[in-house]
Amino acid sequence: MILADYIKKHAQATPNKIAVFCGGQSVTYKELSDRIDEKSDYLKQNFKDTRFPIHVFRASQDAEFLVKYFALHRAGLVAAPLEKDTPDDVFHEIDTKLSSCSVPDGTADVLYTTGTTGKSKGVMISHRTILANAENLIEGQGFTEDLLFIITGPLNHIGSLSKLYPVLMLGATLAITEGMKDVSQLFAAMDLPYAKVATFLVPSAIRILLKLNAKRLAQYADKIDFIETGAAPIMQSDMQLLCEVLPKSRLYNTYASTETGIISTYNFNDGRCRQGCLGRPMSHSEIIITDKGLISCKGDTLMSGYAGDEALTKSVLRDGTIFTSDFGKIDDEGMLVLFGRENDVINTGGFKVAPTEVENVAMSLPQVKDCVCAPAVHPVLGTVIKLFFVSDDTPADIRAIAKQLKSRLENYKVPFYYEQTDEIKRTYNGKTDRKFYKNSENKVG
Repeated sequence: MILADYIKKHAQATPNKIAVFCGGQSVTYKELSDRIDEKSDYLKQNFKDTRFPIHVFRASQDAEFLVKYFALHRAGLVAAPLEKDTPDDVFHEIDTKLSSCSVPDGTADVLYTTGTTGKSKGVMISHRTILANAENLIEGQGFTEDLLFIITGPLNHIGSLSKLYPVLMLGATLAITEGMKDVSQLFAAMDLPYAKVATFLVPSAIRILLKLNAKRLAQYADKIDFIETGAAPIMQSDMQLLCEVLPKSRLYNTYASTETGIISTYNFNDGRCRQGCLGRPMSHSEIIITDKGLISCKGDTLMSGYAGDEALTKSVLRDGTIFTSDFGKIDDEGMLVLFGRENDVINTGGFKVAPTEVENVAMSLPQVKDCVCAPAVHPVLGTVIKLFFVSDDTPADIRAIAKQLKSRLENYKVPFYYEQTDEIKRTYNGKTDRKFYKNSENKVG
């Protein structure tokens, strides 16, 4: 079976059950399945003999995305959804490249990474991988058929796209919003008549919710079954506050990527709220720590490779193992603990510093509302640490911030330079845009 077959199965067993809410309208499983069938028949008739099975399209945040996405699968074609705001020249560049690519049998998707640390890459995902990810999430986070899962992120990205998998496999219900710019859409979805709701939120969205809407979020404490976060490290202070606001909810921090799939997850609302802990590997996954201390992954959730780039594929995928650039360890409880990305580590004065460690301490200070650490160049000392930060104080007392950091960090981890800014730049899916700040390393203001 492929995931589209599960939709048809539920359409036959529970035809009137709501599959998706979006834009004030609802679509039943039967309606969704019928629309997928109609679209699939059209695709089969018009692309039956095509030599180019990959279909590139801009992802939308609605039921029509589900129809197009699953119709392509049902027709035996490959879906390549791009961000809805993808410029025309980028769209045509990707479309042209993929038109000459061959893909392995069983390929379902080509998903483009956000490209925060380099050029965006087309990751090939198989139908087998989709089902393995679904089963990992069902087992690891307790998805059930009576759940309403709220999608807030872009459906071309694995963070939100992967949540379609367990929901539709089980015959549960989706609510798709246009993102977190209008937070009222999230709360409107939570008001739908379901006893249990869940969602996936990137750390920056959680921070916004806690800063501006913590009291309102707390009103749903008995209804929120779980919240998952990922895609970027979540600050310790945000984890602790979310546990206080939602004391009864499961709050998951997950290790996942487009290349690896869903690997492990940890409910940090366990009374310990462990920073950097990402839980035990799920049933379809295995984690190995290399001699260098980097995380490698095995199992059915891995990508098939990068579309049209065999050399790049071989650089990270060898003998059924994905070799990542993430530093980590397996602790005494068998849980993965993440230290940071190899490319993000700042080498200063002979020491290696994970910027997330400094950022976590800085974010615990009342003056700091958001921040990012980056390398900077000192004319005598060489590479030093620079803290870009956001504060409500104008101007902020930099000496006071530095003094507090010195009391809580080893000397070599304390930033040398500080720069107050209006905002911290992030990618469209909430990741800190570290590439931007690395490119600013000669700015020592």
